[in-house]
Amino acid sequence: MPIVFPVAGDPVAAGFVDSLGRPGGNATGFMTVEHSMGGKWLELLKQIASSVTRAAVIRDATTPSGIGQFGAIQTVAPSLGVEVKPVNVRDATEIERDVAAFARAPNGGLIVTASAVAQRHRELIITLAARHKLPAVYFDRSYVAAGGLISYGPDQIDQYRQAAGYVDRILKGEKPADLPVQTPTKYETVLNLKTAKTLGLDVPATVLARADEVLE
Repeated sequence: MPIVFPVAGDPVAAGFVDSLGRPGGNATGFMTVEHSMGGKWLELLKQIASSVTRAAVIRDATTPSGIGQFGAIQTVAPSLGVEVKPVNVRDATEIERDVAAFARAPNGGLIVTASAVAQRHRELIITLAARHKLPAVYFDRSYVAAGGLISYGPDQIDQYRQAAGYVDRILKGEKPADLPVQTPTKYETVLNLKTAKTLGLDVPATVLARADEVLE
């Protein structure tokens, strides 16, 4: 049976497909994560909170995408003058302990990379960011809608629309093996101004201008 996935982290590493260009089996679809996004998250954190010199990066170290995203952040960090520290997301206790320890020193910020585990602990992560007054950048708008500061990531509704297009092509006779896995083509930045005010941030005009949606 043909399978079209609308959102997937790293389908090659997960064994869903042989390669992005030539899936090779009965599955194809659309990715949600490009490792290079990690650098953009750090740039956005520095833009919205220029005083940040330290960033805790919440990531799932058991997945290739978690390792790759953190690696991209590490690559960009020296040029922005930011020291980065990984925070693994094995369980809620570990997240709470490590974020609290990180927040004891000043000028800290938070980046939440894309993972299913981070989604599972979304409310806790948002609560910790607020408790410790850490400006935070998230990979998905759902965090901002729930009270987080700012997100940058793929427009997942667009991903589902494109997946429907693949389903249509398969029903008309094309094979999943011949349809390349595609990376995101549409991204969105969502900002929560109420959270920014709570953190005492004066949001730069450049950040406001790039926001696709501003929550007040």
